Amino acid sequence: MRFRPCIDIHNGKVKQIVGGSLRDEGDAARENFVSEADAAFYAEFYKKDDLRGGHIILLNPETSPHYEATKEQALLALRAWRGALQVGGGVRDDNAAFWLDNGASHVIVTSFVFKDGRLNYENLEKLVRAVGKERLVLDLSCRKKEGAYWIVTDRWQKFTDVTLTEQVLDELAGYCDEFLIHAVDAEGKANGIETELAALLGGWARIPVTYAGGVGSFGDLKELQRLGRGKIDVTIGSALDLFGGTMKYREVLEFINAGN
Repeated sequence: MRFRPCIDIHNGKVKQIVGGSLRDEGDAARENFVSEADAAFYAEFYKKDDLRGGHIILLNPETSPHYEATKEQALLALRAWRGALQVGGGVRDDNAAFWLDNGASHVIVTSFVFKDGRLNYENLEKLVRAVGKERLVLDLSCRKKEGAYWIVTDRWQKFTDVTLTEQVLDELAGYCDEFLIHAVDAEGKANGIETELAALLGGWARIPVTYAGGVGSFGDLKELQRLGRGKIDVTIGSALDLFGGTMKYREVLEFINAGN
């Protein structure tokens, strides 16, 4: 297990939000934390500990009046630590190269690949041609419905017709370098992980997988380590003291390093 840092940007500010509360209409979200520091501060902070493979997520659509401010924050972070952080949010085949040219190690994609709620292989293949599978991360963030985890798109607001299974993971692993998976209904609540999802990912884990959502204590971290069989990486947002939470960043690193 590795710790993967995060920089979530909404309305031009580094924030931690409750994932399921995000709405494009009015650029609304329930906020847990709004930073006074810019995104470059966090990139430089993570750089000191050489925490590569973290993700920068733009939480505004391009149609938002706040998008340009959010984009500028993402670029500040990438310039602060070139080649070390991944970026996602509105990435398509026609703009993916822009982010790589500006310092992203990988681009993270959901909605372009799951266009209109369905897995669009034509778009997936366009992305692979544009950037190469070695620089592509597929975000398979999901929400539970009718006993299954359904992949969601458009800033976690729309359900696709694809459920997250080992077969789907097998199929998509041939197109990308990693998976990023937010347990959306647990995201931002620091109230425990989605144990079924963690077990599914830990039982698979054939390429790097990062789990995000619900870690609020070292007990949760231990459970994720157990269910993930030490194979899946973790992001902690709202629970981390960097974002106003109770889990001390330095102790998290020490805990994870001790288990590796």
